[in-house]
Amino acid sequence: MQPTPPPLSTYVESWTPGPLEEEDPLGVGPAAALSAVLNLPGPSPKAGEPLPPLWQWLYFLKWPAGRELGADGHPSNGRFLPPLPHRQRMWAGGRCETTEPLRLGEPAERVSSLGSVTAKRGRTGEMLFVTERREFRQHGRTCLVEEQDIVYRSGRGVGQHPSTVDELAHPHEDEPWQLPLRPDPALLFRFSAVTANAHRIHYDAPYCRDEEGYPGLVVHGPLLALLMLELARRHAPDRQVRSLSYRLLRPVFAAEHLVACGTPRGDHAELRIATRREERHAEAEVTFA
Repeated sequence: MQPTPPPLSTYVESWTPGPLEEEDPLGVGPAAALSAVLNLPGPSPKAGEPLPPLWQWLYFLKWPAGRELGADGHPSNGRFLPPLPHRQRMWAGGRCETTEPLRLGEPAERVSSLGSVTAKRGRTGEMLFVTERREFRQHGRTCLVEEQDIVYRSGRGVGQHPSTVDELAHPHEDEPWQLPLRPDPALLFRFSAVTANAHRIHYDAPYCRDEEGYPGLVVHGPLLALLMLELARRHAPDRQVRSLSYRLLRPVFAAEHLVACGTPRGDHAELRIATRREERHAEAEVTFA
């Protein structure tokens, strides 16, 4: 009989990482790269232009040495990675409040800190919810504050995923804002590169199937969030996003047809990612200034 593992909370009782301050010149290169990856219309971003919502994810990146990566491609150690045995990580969602947009080509500072740590038990076992808080500053002013909610477990849970990927079915949605996409392996590989994400579920198909139990490559949760925010940028280009929240609910796989769709409702808009098999792989709400 296997001994009962200790509660996850016992591993983080004395885990109190301090704040981390970093700087980045916010060059136009990463923004231009993401524009190319997403095949966005129009000219490449230029210095002095505002950074679109959530594009701060392209900056302040860390590139650990290969020997510092775990078997899944994630870094083995990090300031805000909880000390769990056989740690598995999933990005669950987040929030962002913007006072004024960050501007390209102007030095910026980021102060990261641990927000909260909460252990919960769900259908697939015990999970640890960790919230990381990030403040972004330019010219001595706080421009935006972001919180990321990351879920960790000790060991791998059993997910309920389709056995195969349906590459033909198209979602049929009726919202006024729509952006269709069929993400392929090249898109996922390039997005991993511009965000310094070495997680193997996004580029190693045999690993996805044999080790993680997915039917194919997994589309990045942050990519789904950016696609939802792209709706607001395209359909309400003159309205500044003051706040946003998003949740990542169910994975989308490479070669599936998806659509980012949304509905404006006065001073805010409701957004989601849909496929033929799921109405809500991700959802978001933005509030305009």
